[in-house]
Amino acid sequence: MARIAGVDLPKKKRLEYALTYIYGIGLTASRQILDATGLDYNKRVHELTDAEAAIIRKEIQENHVVEGDLRKKVAMDIKALMDLGSYRGLRHRRGLPVRGQKTKTNARTRKGKRKTVGAA
Repeated sequence: MARIAGVDLPKKKRLEYALTYIYGIGLTASRQILDATGLDYNKRVHELTDAEAAIIRKEIQENHVVEGDLRKKVAMDIKALMDLGSYRGLRHRRGLPVRGQKTKTNARTRKGKRKTVGAA
């Protein structure tokens, strides 16, 4: 089993898609990594040799921010917005949508379960 950046990649999937299981790597980044390492997109994860896995690991470590470091960076960026008191920071602090979505009828994902107000 290939373990890259602390993530066990699914054995049966093609490398191109298996790498997207790593937080911070999408399809485009996955293809860039495979191009840089010279590996075939169609190769399956279980067909990887230890040397090839090491090459991928090295490429990701040198040129991409992934998993824990990326999560930490995102959390610090959000915290900075909140500390600044910017509009986006206030929206984060209040648990409301940040990117201008309407909240009268939707936004249940951010606002949580409905709380009935003023029912007699």
